[in-house]
Amino acid sequence: MRDYVIELEIFEGNRGQLREDGFYPDFAKEGICAWMYGRLQVGQKFRYPEDIGELCPWLLDSLTGVIRVLEHGGTLPWRYRGTPYEKEIDLDGVTTEYVRCIDPTAAGVVIKVTRTALPEDSS
Repeated sequence: MRDYVIELEIFEGNRGQLREDGFYPDFAKEGICAWMYGRLQVGQKFRYPEDIGELCPWLLDSLTGVIRVLEHGGTLPWRYRGTPYEKEIDLDGVTTEYVRCIDPTAAGVVIKVTRTALPEDSS
């Protein structure tokens, strides 16, 4: 079986601003992700599986099926052509997928999953 490196990147999400009064905002009403609040930002990357402890459990649950497919060499056929989520599919190179977390409000996060194929062992 081929080996891959899988990286997760926050593609969309609102981290909000820490409030000076120490109170928390209304996350759902203001579209702020509680996991990202004041500390994480769009573009931040995580290694899979090394960094799963840093991920929101609900987000990780949303990612599990896609990660299982990608880490075993599969792909998901839809491409989302002409959208910000247009995918790259290259079985011998880089394949991308986009996953939205389970939060149905505007506070939801989109993660870009990038799978990079490692050179095959010729031994």
